[in-house]
Amino acid sequence: MNTGSNKPGEAAVAPDPSGTEGAPDQRALGSRAPEFIKARRALHVSWQVGVFVVGLAVVVAGIIMLPLPGPGWVVIFGGMAIWATEFVWAQLVLRWTKRKVTEAAQRALDPKVRRRNIILTSVGVVIIGVLAGIYLWKFGLQMPWKIKDQ
Repeated sequence: MNTGSNKPGEAAVAPDPSGTEGAPDQRALGSRAPEFIKARRALHVSWQVGVFVVGLAVVVAGIIMLPLPGPGWVVIFGGMAIWATEFVWAQLVLRWTKRKVTEAAQRALDPKVRRRNIILTSVGVVIIGVLAGIYLWKFGLQMPWKIKDQ
């Protein structure tokens, strides 16, 4: 594991807290720009600015999609993935997000949690069905805004 000083253009490696060297999820942190770009400071800074602007445009598009129709969160994470090709902070955020999503998926697959979710969904469907039946019995197929005082 490389935690000392790096040569120019060499990516830093985050310390692995589990102690397992070379785990598939543990890639080197840092720029993934081609070597000829990393070798020239001005070109590398230009590359980083371009990656930042493109990632920012994608993230802003995702934020706009949150209240509007569209896959807002997917687009936001796509913008973060674009940033992660160049910036360590974005790589760390994506690693944290992947870890949390994996933990949530494991919890959701737990039989007790699944059973509880199925029971709560069934109870909710029954309550909605009863309320809809009461409404139909009392008012018929009338829209709520067309109901007159009775």
